[in-house]
Amino acid sequence: MARLEYLELPVGDRAAAKHFYAEAFGWTFTDFGPDYAATMSGDTDVGLDAASNKVKAPLPVIRVDDLEVTLSAVEAAGGSIVVPIFAFPGGRRFHFRDVDGHGPAAMQAD
Repeated sequence: MARLEYLELPVGDRAAAKHFYAEAFGWTFTDFGPDYAATMSGDTDVGLDAASNKVKAPLPVIRVDDLEVTLSAVEAAGGSIVVPIFAFPGGRRFHFRDVDGHGPAAMQAD
């Protein structure tokens, strides 16, 4: 089953963004280096990305059971792969463009 697993938000100041979401919604974050923090609730989590070389728009991440099968299905459906499969803490993912130009990612957990 594929489901929205994660939403990554580009932020200008990670500390300020963490403070805002903690105050507004009571969220707690785990830091992953100086530029990244994420909620770790196990539900649909939110990442805050302050690295300048990352995506500049919200990134929805769809969890799938088989990453390679999903990559093939995305291409067969008319999507294009913009970042090939890579590993990250917790799994592997790839980024793609859908037929309308949206840029989600698909991920498979470890």
